[in-house]
Amino acid sequence: MERHVLESLLIGDDEASVIALAALRSGAPFSVEERVQPTGAHAGVFSRRLQRMRLHGFEPPGLERAVQLIREYGRPVRTALIDPDNRTRFTLLFLTEDGSALVACASWPLPLAARKPPLYELVRDSG
Repeated sequence: MERHVLESLLIGDDEASVIALAALRSGAPFSVEERVQPTGAHAGVFSRRLQRMRLHGFEPPGLERAVQLIREYGRPVRTALIDPDNRTRFTLLFLTEDGSALVACASWPLPLAARKPPLYELVRDSG
């Protein structure tokens, strides 16, 4: 898929779509999967990821809505990944099977593992 085609699918004004469009326009590398996956596979995986992120006090823009939209869509989806060279943000797009429309978009900063733990964990671990 060409960059301008992917850009044209990002017409929403939600935070994740705005971030994705800005990244593409700034020249961030992207990839679009050739194969499609059943809706349940993506919704289940990303629902669990959302739960884990929330356990660590993190709310990724658009992920809860993306899981909901994928479930509602109910048909196989193709994924696209925007992964800037500086590795500061992970943006995931869910496209229709033929790649002609955006089903959902989610984005979160990286690396999550490098984030400082909450203060209570620091105190507990130092004891």
